Amino acid sequence: MKIAEVGNVIEFKEGLQGVVEKVNENSVIVDLSYMDNYRELELDQRTVVNHKNYKIIQESVTK
Repeated sequence: MKIAEVGNVIEFKEGLQGVVEKVNENSVIVDLSYMDNYRELELDQRTVVNHKNYKIIQESVTK
């Protein structure tokens, strides 16, 4: 399992995507505003995702 780095785009929980803002020992903090429709989904801007529960879909982005 490859651990995401800050700036990576990850996908988790059936299609949600976000940009990694911080990497912790067991999880990452993800900014969901990367998705165009995150407000429509009524999600908070940030969430925590365990390393076991995501896949990296893009190595690094700049916002």
